[in-house]
Amino acid sequence: MVSFPSCHRLGDGKQHHFFGYYNKSTWDRSDRYILANRVSMMDARLTPELVSEVGYFDTQDSDRYHAVGTTTAWNWQMGCQLQWLDDAPGPQLIYNCRSGDGTGIYPGLRSAIHDIASGRTRILPLPIYVVAPNSSYALCLDYRRLYITHETIGYSEHGGPFTVPLAPGDDGIRRMDLATGESHLLVSYADLSSFHPRPSMDKAIHWVSHVEINPASNRILFLHRWTERVEDETCFLHRLITMDPDGGNMRLLECSDHPLPQLAENFDPAAVGTFDYEKSEYQISHPLWRDNEYIIVWGPHAGSIHYHLYHDADDGDVQVVGDGILTENGHMTFSPVNPRWLLSDTYPDPQTHERVLFLYDMDRKTTVPLGRFYADPGLKKENRCDLHPRWNRAGTKICIDSVHEKTARQMYVIDISGITG
Repeated sequence: MVSFPSCHRLGDGKQHHFFGYYNKSTWDRSDRYILANRVSMMDARLTPELVSEVGYFDTQDSDRYHAVGTTTAWNWQMGCQLQWLDDAPGPQLIYNCRSGDGTGIYPGLRSAIHDIASGRTRILPLPIYVVAPNSSYALCLDYRRLYITHETIGYSEHGGPFTVPLAPGDDGIRRMDLATGESHLLVSYADLSSFHPRPSMDKAIHWVSHVEINPASNRILFLHRWTERVEDETCFLHRLITMDPDGGNMRLLECSDHPLPQLAENFDPAAVGTFDYEKSEYQISHPLWRDNEYIIVWGPHAGSIHYHLYHDADDGDVQVVGDGILTENGHMTFSPVNPRWLLSDTYPDPQTHERVLFLYDMDRKTTVPLGRFYADPGLKKENRCDLHPRWNRAGTKICIDSVHEKTARQMYVIDISGITG
């Protein structure tokens, strides 16, 4: 029988806690504080009025939760994009919120920076997607467009469904200065549709997701996606692209454009299972920087789909990771201190509804199982609870979101120092 590391729940269990995505560490740079959203319910249909508390657990004070504010700009998958400003003086965090006045580039949506030491909160004019590691700028998207194209990662708004331009020239990825709040458009959807264009783009709506900045803060990756049928994720088409922080030097690393018989008028999107899309042989998903030059991603290359490691250069170097071992999509991240260790998970097994959490040893090419966690099959795409494993800064612990206790959505910490050293 496999022995798994112990799993420690954060909080007293009286309320529900979650963080969201896998791409950011929940721990601050001292590994003392752990970011978390706190809500009163395990599940709910998201509305613009639904409130989440924003705060952190103090691991040096019996994991006591400290609320720093509230927000109505959030979803179950990504929370409110809560993240640390790693290069700011003292512990500071940033998260998305709403202004309530309907103004701004993205009406009513803002972000807030909270300084734990002073207790002060400062409001910025745009919602953020990801902050540069040097804490000087953030990249921003329109969450209303995301709610239309990929509801799971967007924010709901009254008055919908809205109609938005398919590939506008005045929207795309924006860069915002965190000191001044000034912003400008780096690349538009019109720019993307004309960059190595494909015929499948002509009548499609375009959007961007999985925007990530490398550790040196001088290179950006993102997924460019487009479709003619937003209600069916198997019709999504994907490209992995990188660019400089000024929008220049754009490079196409992968494109999974493919025939789409699902566009037939008699196709029933309801016939697609909750996790079928995540297991598509054309899916490009969950890209993340290993370092300043290499990107780990699940996706197709040269006719087969694997975990792939892409070199962000013109040499076209692409390496298969875990060939024959890592055979399905997951949320993968490298240890922040030792790239020997790749952390990831699986989507629920259709029979047991369990997800597997594991480490992959890049040197020995073996997996180390860390646990199996039940996922409520009643939770669907928009409200599901993926494990989304995240490293601490020392590479000795990981944090997950989970519903395996069946009556609660909570965060758990697993000590893996005995494995990673």
